[in-house]
Amino acid sequence: IKIRNKQIHRILGNVPTIAANSYRHRIGRNYNAPQNDLGYVENFLYMLDRLSEPKYKPHPKLVKALDVLFILHAEHELNCSTAAVRHLASSGVDVYTTIAGAAAALYGPKHGGANEAVIRMLESIGDKKNIPQFLEDVKNRKKLLMGFGHRVYKNYDPRAKIIKKITSEVFEVVGKEPLIEIAIELERAALSDEYFVKRKLYPNVDFYSGVIYKAMGFPTDYFPVLFTIPRTAGWLAHWLEFLDDGEQKIVRPRQNYKGYGKRDYVFMDERKQYQFFLESTITSKQRRRMAA
Repeated sequence: IKIRNKQIHRILGNVPTIAANSYRHRIGRNYNAPQNDLGYVENFLYMLDRLSEPKYKPHPKLVKALDVLFILHAEHELNCSTAAVRHLASSGVDVYTTIAGAAAALYGPKHGGANEAVIRMLESIGDKKNIPQFLEDVKNRKKLLMGFGHRVYKNYDPRAKIIKKITSEVFEVVGKEPLIEIAIELERAALSDEYFVKRKLYPNVDFYSGVIYKAMGFPTDYFPVLFTIPRTAGWLAHWLEFLDDGEQKIVRPRQNYKGYGKRDYVFMDERKQYQFFLESTITSKQRRRMAA
């Protein structure tokens, strides 16, 4: 147990440091070492933003807002990446490979990129006056409504209500994010439309979290990283629980085969020929090499 706990402490401590260092590398700044007198979220913001100030401290309201977001994103049952944790853990692989696999699953745009997709949707709408046409396009399946609906919640996502409340606190510090007006009007219009209500399409956790992250100045493609930091705690909890399950076996989902039954063998030269597109793209660099 002590050895397991040591790995858990290492991962939880290193994830925000790695995340902050990747951001600092991106903007061409030196790395900041974590400080022992700062809290978890406070340390993360410190490592992100400190320049040369001897006693830099992040704003407490921003620390609180990010702390709330991290708590709400820390664990949410058997989603795609958490299922990957249990699947990988069942093979007996080490915890670092398990968490890396989960992070890879979260990197997918249908999972960890959901709040990023919300921002891009709001930006594409551009103005509140364009919302009626946008919703009509959604109904006609010309556009997608991001940040609405959930596989588990068939009514308003309780996490979205909490996040919506902290938007004003963040805006007091960093200024109002223009997209919030579009987001609020889009929510009002969608929840006033029988089409969306009938289908139980209510705002989820991604709808307002992306707006807050954007208001705080995080790059849109950095959102999955902000999702990964807190979700690591949930992944580790599932990993630990799986190891302590006395009935645990290697995960092997059953497959419902719908192919052929018994078939007679057909020689290669007698088989029906099919056309498959097997070509791949050729870059300019490859053309240059091929011309040699």
